[in-house]
Amino acid sequence: MITLYTWGTPNGRKISIALEELGLAYEVKPVDIGANAQFAPDFLAISPNNKIPAIVDADGPGGAPIGVFESGAILIYLAEKTGRLLPADGAARYAALQWLMFQMGGFGPFLGQAHHFNRFAPEAVPYAQQRYNAEAQRLYGVLNAALDGRDFVAGEFSIADIALYPWAARHEWQSVRLADFPNVARWFAALSQRPAFVRGMAVPA
Repeated sequence: MITLYTWGTPNGRKISIALEELGLAYEVKPVDIGANAQFAPDFLAISPNNKIPAIVDADGPGGAPIGVFESGAILIYLAEKTGRLLPADGAARYAALQWLMFQMGGFGPFLGQAHHFNRFAPEAVPYAQQRYNAEAQRLYGVLNAALDGRDFVAGEFSIADIALYPWAARHEWQSVRLADFPNVARWFAALSQRPAFVRGMAVPA
């Protein structure tokens, strides 16, 4: 059994989607980041950077329990545990990993800044809104080009698609119109129909 420590954020939903796609048994431990539950000592023992998501797998390497934090690391761990959603070697593996890193390094942190300055900042900061909304447009353009003529960002369905999707699901928070990026819109619509994505996006209840 895997225990998932999560909250209703794009990073948290990456892992619930992956668990659903892989058909792994898991239980959910909500971590209310609005109430600062991420600073509780028990959670910090698993995730020392006080960020969700994190997992504890009771059946880790060698049968021993293991805790993993950082959503990208968790996705790689789950893929390697099951032998699915990440090619074992060769160019296909690096194609998936580079797009996972694209999400971790850009299509996530910068979109998160757009979320903050568009929706949560206590007062409007026009410079910041312009900066991060413009970067959101650029990042969607990169993804749109990558999806030209292909169904999935790395060629075959992988953890990279799972990582990108929950952030794209908040495109309105980023002042992005998916209609301006037709390849992304097509990809997003197709993934939105996958039952595992529907279930994973609803976690935690």
